[in-house]
Amino acid sequence: QVQLVESGGGLVQAGDSLRLSCQSSGLPFSTMSMAWFRQAPGKEREFVAGISENNVAAFYGDSVKGRFTISRDYAKNTVYLQMNRLKPEDAAVYYCAADPILKKTSQYQYWGQGTQVTVSS
Repeated sequence: QVQLVESGGGLVQAGDSLRLSCQSSGLPFSTMSMAWFRQAPGKEREFVAGISENNVAAFYGDSVKGRFTISRDYAKNTVYLQMNRLKPEDAAVYYCAADPILKKTSQYQYWGQGTQVTVSS
């Protein structure tokens, strides 16, 4: 059974940092591209960051470039999202996703349940 379990969300103030984690199980982590998406109330799901299966390529959404960093730990089957200089507009439910192909669309095969990030101004 494939599981993606996000953690690390919470309430922070604008300008703070937060690190999200997504631990995977039941899938061949080293062959899967991993990504983070987010969805705020009343908005469409938005691509945040993605990293290739071989850790060579990483892509970011325009709104988070220079502030967020995606990384992965093969030993722990975990992908991280380091979020710095958070803004109120970063508040959303953040989802982890996995697929053999790295892409910016939401057509990922596997999804986690999401973790809430709230940023106060």
